[in-house]
Amino acid sequence: MNYLQAIKFGNEMLKKNNIYNYNLDSELLLANTLNTTREKVLLNLQSKISIDDFHYFKKLILRRYKKEPVAYILKKKEFWKNLFFVNKNVLIPRPETELIVDEILSITEITSRKKILDIGTGTGCIIISIVKERPNFHATAIDICKKALNIAKYNAKMHQLLNKIKFVNIDVDKFHYNKYDFIVSNPPYIKKFDLKRLNTDIKNFEPNIALEAGIDGFNNIKKLIKKSKKLLKMNGKLVFEVGEKQGNYTKYLLNKNGFFINKIRQDLQSMPRVIISTKLS
Repeated sequence: MNYLQAIKFGNEMLKKNNIYNYNLDSELLLANTLNTTREKVLLNLQSKISIDDFHYFKKLILRRYKKEPVAYILKKKEFWKNLFFVNKNVLIPRPETELIVDEILSITEITSRKKILDIGTGTGCIIISIVKERPNFHATAIDICKKALNIAKYNAKMHQLLNKIKFVNIDVDKFHYNKYDFIVSNPPYIKKFDLKRLNTDIKNFEPNIALEAGIDGFNNIKKLIKKSKKLLKMNGKLVFEVGEKQGNYTKYLLNKNGFFINKIRQDLQSMPRVIISTKLS
């Protein structure tokens, strides 16, 4: 059997269970099996695959067939310009979250010396991506989940930034340190009763604590805004992600707490996704 035949086998399996990106997933899983890149696989489709490698590939395909996300199977996910280790203890980084990184980099210089706090850091993808490009930032990342924080530390070490970011296992309610120029966050924002409507890939595999935010979906956003008012310096900026249809009420909450809305960034589906605000009082 050659690479092309293996990919076709994977495609047929995944199509049976309505996996949307079945072809891409098959190619990525085969590349992982062969310890090479997807590009090299596609350039060598007639190359032979060993029996042992094919059996391992089938195991990976079966995991994906059961809707386990590819990122968890591969234990890695690209975000911004970097690769991050992921597992079931952390939310898989999404492209829309890159808007937070893009915004911070667009309003600061490479030599800027600012204090930044990442609330609910998860993989650490936001803070690590920022600090890689703003080496003079004084960075702190907090998460209530110790297992998630350990993954963030692992990623920081992988990117040689462990000594540049202070990681704290704490609930933001109990965090009272210092005043920050920037606070960034991708908080949970899914309504409790909307969880069951999510794709199986998400609801059955990704950590509930990183997704669910109470009956109205605003538990964590409300907490984030109130705490940021205390933790930010005057004129400091809060940059965070919100869910679909949460923009208007979030703007109301920000204004109520003395924040000015600078900008709202839309995602690729033209939905309001990242809000940039400034503490004025």
